[in-house]
Amino acid sequence: MQSFRTEIENPVVENDIIELANKIELFHNGKIDEEKFRSLRLARGVYGQRQEGVQMIRIKLPYGKVKSNQLRRISEVSDEYSRGRLHITTRQDIQIHYVDLNRTPELWAELERDDVTLREACGNTVRNVTASETAGIDVNEPFDVSPYADALFKFFLRNPICQEMGRKFKVSFSSSDEDTGLSYMHDLGFIAKIQNGVRGFKVMIGGGLGSQPRHADVLYDFLETDKIIPTMEGVLRVFDRHGERKSRAKARMKFLIKDIELDAFKALVEEEQNAIEFKSVAIDADAYEVSKPVSVEAPKVEIKNQAAFDLWKSTNLIPQKQAGYFGIGIKVLLGDFYTDKARLLADLVEKYAAGEIRLSLRQNIVIPFVKEDLIPFFYKELEKLGFVEAGYNKAVDITACPGTDTCNLGIASSTGIADELERVLKAEYPQYLKNNDLVIKISGCMNACGQHNMANIGFQGMSVRTPDKLVAPALQVLLGGGNLGDGNGLFADKVVKVPSRRGPEALRRILNDFEANASGKQFVEYYKEKGDRYFYDLLNDLQDVTNLTQEDFIDWGEEEKYVKEIGIGECAGVVIDLIATLFLESEEKIENARESFNNKVYSSAIYHAYSSLVNSAKALLLAENKKTNTHAGIISQFDELFVESGRIDLGVSFSELIYQINKFAPTEDFASKYIENSNEFLQKVRTYRENETNTLGKKAV
Repeated sequence: MQSFRTEIENPVVENDIIELANKIELFHNGKIDEEKFRSLRLARGVYGQRQEGVQMIRIKLPYGKVKSNQLRRISEVSDEYSRGRLHITTRQDIQIHYVDLNRTPELWAELERDDVTLREACGNTVRNVTASETAGIDVNEPFDVSPYADALFKFFLRNPICQEMGRKFKVSFSSSDEDTGLSYMHDLGFIAKIQNGVRGFKVMIGGGLGSQPRHADVLYDFLETDKIIPTMEGVLRVFDRHGERKSRAKARMKFLIKDIELDAFKALVEEEQNAIEFKSVAIDADAYEVSKPVSVEAPKVEIKNQAAFDLWKSTNLIPQKQAGYFGIGIKVLLGDFYTDKARLLADLVEKYAAGEIRLSLRQNIVIPFVKEDLIPFFYKELEKLGFVEAGYNKAVDITACPGTDTCNLGIASSTGIADELERVLKAEYPQYLKNNDLVIKISGCMNACGQHNMANIGFQGMSVRTPDKLVAPALQVLLGGGNLGDGNGLFADKVVKVPSRRGPEALRRILNDFEANASGKQFVEYYKEKGDRYFYDLLNDLQDVTNLTQEDFIDWGEEEKYVKEIGIGECAGVVIDLIATLFLESEEKIENARESFNNKVYSSAIYHAYSSLVNSAKALLLAENKKTNTHAGIISQFDELFVESGRIDLGVSFSELIYQINKFAPTEDFASKYIENSNEFLQKVRTYRENETNTLGKKAV
């Protein structure tokens, strides 16, 4: 661990990595419960993989921007600690697989040498802040959202209010009313607007996918840029306090909004502003580091296949608002590419563009700031890397999660069927090379990491059982989803469930019908006109499982007979709380509060103390076998069970004690008092617990 101290300049990052290394050692020595350790490592981007004994590492890359030096660093790390493959996710992250747990601190330290983090890439935290991949170059944008996404990312990274929430929290920024950041399916979504010459955002809240997709509500039609951080802080504080914690299936923001309704939630957020230190956080967009394109003379090249070049230009070039420049879209099959290509790409954009790439929500790559006269040269160079496949962001560009390749929750192969469907489209429907209306997405399970339920045509991995009780891989076919723009969207309907091997035939029937009868309508319009019953009848016979062949029991991309295997999902960082460790955690939180206080960060100090108070109360409630679903529930139950009954005397109710947090501004005096309150409370409940345990022990004797 000593090497981390000498190589990492940022002491906060250094402490993070050392803590991870220490916790790994404690875990191996049996001093940390496995579920507690899981929560800690997830918040540091270390995720359990389907294959036993190895980890998936998720690298957090805010709004998908990756500089050349960072891409080279990620490549070095992947070669050293993994297998040289990089996977782009639908949240603009990069994942590497098959990493030894014991080497993760060292891996993280290597990444930080080029300012790349793993922190809060997984777990019950604010996940990667995503944005339109064309931010800053979008011809339709009122302004570049990148500085605002960057400021939000930095403000909430390591922020104590969002380290141990009931569930993950996802944020997006859209450059324009096209809503390419997909705000309507996020916990919090921002769409760039200008009103009376002032920059701001339309704010969407409470969207989500998964097994129960929910369309986000409009929180504000227009919110000025200096209010987005205080508003999000209020939202997170309310979510942390009132959000479900026991049942993972009900723990997302969308369920909280549904339960208490938007107006009540909005009132809680506005009340919370009393306790927020910064009522306004101005974001200096002019100070944001914008990548500058290089000025180089275009090398002369010869294009041998002009037709292929012209087709590529028609599907993969992105006009920029900066005159004379284009973005180049690289279609990355299933989001997978290798470090040898990544290094060459990093060198190419550094020497001939602006020294950066953008990762897209559809698992692709965008190269911004390519001078128009350099386009033929870039085509030739990208051709050497196998990066000139036509159809960027078109119908043939299918999104898919890793599915059963590496994910614990995968039920059927999403990558295998995606590969086959792309082959069918290219061979049988070449006209879709230029079609950007049709969007096809695939997920290996209901959790929707492949975003299947917001696609025009979606497939979800499942299984089917024959009358003889044999199990085969299957696909739920979903139709009619789509992005309508400006925060509006449609979620797809579940239509039929077919054996996976019949997925290509299902797609053929849908496309053949669409080609024959849509009369120029977009797919979303055509589906709405026909309805789910029409498509059910069109595909119904494919559901029959009485006539399966041997091939139907082998999933796409596999050679062995299908076996349904589902592990424990870690997307939300499941935590099993043990009373003994809760008190120790409360001590740690008080120590963190005092450290923040000494650094004069009083708002953080207060929130650490609040977390300790809740944690300590939760410990006693668990000892009484009481439910601890929400923070608010813990507080009210503790009053009822311990304070009102006279079992513990606090001098005031627990509610009065703890809810000082949203009544007082985060001053030095209040922070000092609140930390002392949390420490006194811990000592009281600990003493009570010890006395109870001793009494029970004597009775047993």
